[in-house]
Amino acid sequence: MTKLLFICLGNICRSPMAETIFRQLVQQRGLEDSFEIDSAGLHNYHEGEMADNRMRRHASMHGYHITHRSRPIELADFSHFDYIIGMDRQNIRALESMQPVGSSAQILDMASFLRKHQADSVPDPYYGGDQGFEYVITLLEDACAALLDHLSNS
Repeated sequence: MTKLLFICLGNICRSPMAETIFRQLVQQRGLEDSFEIDSAGLHNYHEGEMADNRMRRHASMHGYHITHRSRPIELADFSHFDYIIGMDRQNIRALESMQPVGSSAQILDMASFLRKHQADSVPDPYYGGDQGFEYVITLLEDACAALLDHLSNS
């Protein structure tokens, strides 16, 4: 079983959306027994909260239902998960700095899996408007599909 953890700053916008999209793609391909999927944030600002209501609204317009509740990343996650996937360079740097010595988890950049779109990162839509949330969903649909293809062919 391949274990993935999606990471963003507060675990209320990008990472729960990535978790939801990836989970739906896995279900569509009948691969539920092959993957464990979760998400977390670098900070505990929103611990226990549902995803941002704007992200949930936009997700719903695309046929997704986000059920995840925010949680912060824990050191144990670096041992448990095979892949920890950050949404931007700041996330990646933070993950690399907190990764324990000897951890086997691979830290990946979500934007590196984009096929149809070009972006250096999956930007945080929190302080923007509707267009930002739509853009993030578009990027995550692209990157999640490519990530699943990559992991399925590995």
